[in-house]
Amino acid sequence: MDGVLLLDKSPGESSNAALQAVKRLYGARKAGHTGSLDPLASGLLPVCFGEATKISAFLLDADKDYWVRARFGSRTATADREGDVVETCDAPMPTEQAIRDAASAFVGPIDQIPPMYSAVKHKGKRLYELARAGQEVERQPRRITIHAFDLLAVNGSSADLRVRCSKGTYVRTLVEDLARSLNHCAHVEELRRLGVGPFTQQGMMTHADLETVAEGEGRDGLDARLQPIGSALTHWPAVALDADSGFYMQRGEAVQVPQAPTEGHVRVYDQNERLMAVGEVLEDGRIAPRRLIKSAMA
Repeated sequence: MDGVLLLDKSPGESSNAALQAVKRLYGARKAGHTGSLDPLASGLLPVCFGEATKISAFLLDADKDYWVRARFGSRTATADREGDVVETCDAPMPTEQAIRDAASAFVGPIDQIPPMYSAVKHKGKRLYELARAGQEVERQPRRITIHAFDLLAVNGSSADLRVRCSKGTYVRTLVEDLARSLNHCAHVEELRRLGVGPFTQQGMMTHADLETVAEGEGRDGLDARLQPIGSALTHWPAVALDADSGFYMQRGEAVQVPQAPTEGHVRVYDQNERLMAVGEVLEDGRIAPRRLIKSAMA
């Protein structure tokens, strides 16, 4: 069983709990998700089974797409609705135009300080462990990229926003920083992930959906809901190898491919049009295998 499940994680559930639940449902020996979602958050959590786990790191590095509801007027310890309120603001709700203008200033490369309630490590301990113990430590800013930050609607004291961003972005911190730039305070009330790399909401399934499939269609129905491994890499160019080149690549050797891209990662297909590897273009133009996909080999 090899493929990618587009799981719609439920709010209130940890990413690991969601992973373990579908792993049991599928009876899978090998599975992993591609980057945690906060328990508060819902939405797209790609789960890789079997050989697809070899490309999970590439999805972890992929851009993300979020819908977020920001509640203005209070800031919490965790930067979301589950934390204790640590600050309140009596200022009037910012206008739609003010929010749009402020959000646009965050688009592009920016430095962001990870929140204390995060999985970032400090001297071997997770920041959230220190935060729960009442400690706060200095954190170094990290360079991220905000590709788009758009206001969708304002309702009372809340604002709905859409964020497209690079890996490592903390939307909770982004909401806090946005409010601060407006001389206000805010926290995340709801958060939903809409996209990871090439994957979107289309094809997502909740655990309840999958249980229904299992009851009505059995294992074949569950397997039919998996996306092929190559679908996670469609934003990369593809190259096809002949039988001889494929033989050497299966042995882990770099090969020369006519008219191949000159840099970056590529999807490598064998002579039967089956995905056989994730490749990387070397300086001399050859393509070296970085991950061999065994299930696709002859």
